[in-house]
Amino acid sequence: MAYKVLFLCTANSARSILFASILSHLAGSRFEAYSAGSQPAGVVNPHALAELHRRGIATDGVRSKSWDEYTGENAPAFDLVVTVCDSATNVSCPVFFGDFVKAHWGLPDPAAITGDAAAVAAAFRITADVVTARLARLIGLPLEDMDREALQRELSTIEAEVPARPLLEQAA
Repeated sequence: MAYKVLFLCTANSARSILFASILSHLAGSRFEAYSAGSQPAGVVNPHALAELHRRGIATDGVRSKSWDEYTGENAPAFDLVVTVCDSATNVSCPVFFGDFVKAHWGLPDPAAITGDAAAVAAAFRITADVVTARLARLIGLPLEDMDREALQRELSTIEAEVPARPLLEQAA
C-alpha cells in the first residue's frame, strides 16, 4: 500500500508542486504524492515546470489546486502532510487538520527571486536540489517500522540537516 503524502503551500504554484512531482518521480509506487494550496494561484509557475522538465520529470496533469479537493468523505487518507511555506518571511503557513503526521519543511519561494533569467533559473534549480535531497532522505526511511513519534523526529531532522535558505540567498 502506498504511503500518501500531501505537500501544502499557500499558492500551490512552485514549491509544493516541485515536492509532489519529484517524490512521484523518485519513489515510484511506494508513495502517492499530492500538492495543494490554501489560496491556489490557479496556474503552475512556468519556471517550476521548466525545472521539472530539465530533470526529466513528467508534468502531465500537474496543476495548481485548492486543498478543498482533499477534504470530505472521498478524500485520500493521508499518512503525512508537509507544509513547505517559508515561515522566516512571516508568511502564514496553511493549517490542515486530520489524523496524520505533520511536518514543516520550509523553503524560501524561488518565485520571489528577482533578476535576470539565469538568477531565476538558479533559484528554481537550487530549490529542486533541496527538495530532492529531503525527499531522498524520506524515501530512505523505514516507514513500515516507525511509530509516529520516531517519524516526526526524523522529519524534523531532515528539515534541519538539509537547509535551503543559505543556498537560495546565494542565487539572489
